[in-house]
Amino acid sequence: MTISNHVCTYQELEKRVKEYISNPDDLALISKAYKFAADKHSGQIRKSGDPYVSHCLYVAYILANMQAGPKTICAGLLHDTIEDTDTTFEDIEREFGLEIATMVEALTKVTRLSDYKNVEFTAENHRKIFVAMAKDIRVILIKLADRLHNMMTLQFQPKEKQIRISNETLEVYAPIAHRLGLYNISTQLEDLSLYYLEPEKVKYIEDKCNQLVSNSQGTLDKLKQNIDNILSKTTIPYEITSRVKSIYSIYKKMYLKNYAFDQIYDILALRIITETEQNCYEILGYIHANFTPMPGRFKDYIAMPKANMYQSLHTTIMTDSGIFFEIQIRTKKMDELAEQGVAAHWRYKEGSHYDAKKEQVEIENQLQWFKEFVTISDSENSSAKEYMDTLSHDIFDANVYVFTPKGNVICLPNGSTAIDFAYRIHTDLGEHLSGCKVNNVLTPISTKLKTGDVVEVITSKNAFPNTEWYNIAKTNFAKSCIRKYLVKKNSDYAKEEAIKKGKQMLLDTLKEKKLSTDLSKIVNKQLLTDLHLNNQDDLFVQIAGKTITTNLVIEKSNIDAKINEEKNIQDKIAGKSENDVLGKLKKNTTDSIVLANGDNVLTSLASCCQPIPGDEIIGYVSTGQGVKVHRKDCPNINKLKDDSRLIGVRWNPNNLKKLDYQVDLEVECHDRDGLLVDVVNILEVNKAKVVKLSAKYNPGMNNTVILVTLLVKDTESLGHYINDIYQVKSVYNVSRVLK
Repeated sequence: MTISNHVCTYQELEKRVKEYISNPDDLALISKAYKFAADKHSGQIRKSGDPYVSHCLYVAYILANMQAGPKTICAGLLHDTIEDTDTTFEDIEREFGLEIATMVEALTKVTRLSDYKNVEFTAENHRKIFVAMAKDIRVILIKLADRLHNMMTLQFQPKEKQIRISNETLEVYAPIAHRLGLYNISTQLEDLSLYYLEPEKVKYIEDKCNQLVSNSQGTLDKLKQNIDNILSKTTIPYEITSRVKSIYSIYKKMYLKNYAFDQIYDILALRIITETEQNCYEILGYIHANFTPMPGRFKDYIAMPKANMYQSLHTTIMTDSGIFFEIQIRTKKMDELAEQGVAAHWRYKEGSHYDAKKEQVEIENQLQWFKEFVTISDSENSSAKEYMDTLSHDIFDANVYVFTPKGNVICLPNGSTAIDFAYRIHTDLGEHLSGCKVNNVLTPISTKLKTGDVVEVITSKNAFPNTEWYNIAKTNFAKSCIRKYLVKKNSDYAKEEAIKKGKQMLLDTLKEKKLSTDLSKIVNKQLLTDLHLNNQDDLFVQIAGKTITTNLVIEKSNIDAKINEEKNIQDKIAGKSENDVLGKLKKNTTDSIVLANGDNVLTSLASCCQPIPGDEIIGYVSTGQGVKVHRKDCPNINKLKDDSRLIGVRWNPNNLKKLDYQVDLEVECHDRDGLLVDVVNILEVNKAKVVKLSAKYNPGMNNTVILVTLLVKDTESLGHYINDIYQVKSVYNVSRVLK
């Protein structure tokens, strides 16, 4: 492959434009746009050493080859002025009108992936491109022309940038050019990208193709003559040309599908161009009557067009010498559409009162995939990465074409089911899918659809998505919708269960302490204010998560007088009143935990439940290790069959604020971009002492569990931090970890 650097001049552009534009006002507008761009880019030089405006000229020249309208060509000439000069949107609008200014601004808002600055290529950049395209198809045509010229001059860039830009071109730009039917542009983008990514393989394929053409040229010419002799005896109009398969198409079959070069039968093809669809089928009849067709190689893209509107008849025949050739039969209009895609179908026609909005609607109606693409682009619920994954898998890779009962074509990737079909039509249809008919036969919703199937969706108000649907669905869009439904359902259910559990835990504690179970007397505005909570549901959720203890609630509500009175009686019976114990504690300023009677003893905090001041605690006498202090609600304590080794302990109020206590929290969240950063920031703002932090993403449910270890003084300070974490968007549950 030879890469040359052709510098386009304004005279070349003007000559090409005048072939289909003659209106003096339109020509004057294009000339004005060129002079404006040349003035603004004056003094700017590309890496090739050429004036920067030469790039703008070549972009406009590529657009002119598509027969784009005068305003599109102007936008092509001006596409870098806002980005790379001191020009503003208002300047463009004042000089060239709102329509051109809006296109230039749309191109500017997209971080310039095609320039040669140190830009990080991200899904968000790509998303901006396609969202802009969804609003105006002309934006992507200009962007593709911009990328094509940058690929044509990529030899002037460092190796690292060549690889990076080529990879991006193959992943983002070439697929959309192919989907729009822009064969010439997509082929150039693919072949140029491969030249920089796999130069040795490109050289090998080129050599094999040259050798094949050299060896088969005589046979090809003979075949062409034979077909000419057959068709010349009829009244059918025709023209015969030949083509060689693109390097990238051969590369994909060889290295991605593991075909040997000799197993690819459509490298050389004859193309027969005629007038009408009927002529195409008549010619096919003559070809099959006079040559041996290869079984399984006939494709009727006239009756079943591709998603990019491509139409043609394809058949592979064997010559007398045993060489296989592909024959493509199409009309002139089909041939133009095959080469130029949407650019051919909606090329500029003078005097036709061009309407950009009307064109956009027509494209959506003609290209079913583009309508689906617009729907996906309009959705703001997905992350940038999820959006690009959906676009790549569901739109670019869609090659199964099925029908609605009304005859509309729906494009889906291989392996898609009725679930994917239903969600592609509408989310509500997907969420209430109860069954389906394929070709008027009741079929399981897990059945994989095939091209040509007519699919009818059966819905029910009582049908809802489940995890099995998620496993069956093939498209990213359907999986995303199902996942969001399940996450919302599960989080709502989890909260309801937590409220019930927390409420019951508080009632159980009140009964145990023989206190009033009338919650209206306990859970009041003052209590919620003291605990920094908004409502009683939040209180019950935190009790269930053990972030607030039932004893703390009772203490804050001032209803535990009976407990204190009972303790005083018991202490007096034991010969030790509360005053005696407190007196003893005043003399002890070193131990944070003492026995219930105030005596000191060797203690250590249990790692399983991590008690902190404010928790109700109990001691467990361990052999040779003193007393292990647990929370009273610790599962390890509650499951003990023998409680003879349990001993009463209490926090020493004279030493509590001197120490920090370690506590582990589990934070459950709906996953989103920037989630972990927001959690860290809220803790930092509130001066939390973070010892350790980790996160684990669950792709099946699209949720993330963050484990964070904090150093706190007591349950009150811990409660503040937990409330802070709840303020972070997407967090739906915070609980203390019990090991």
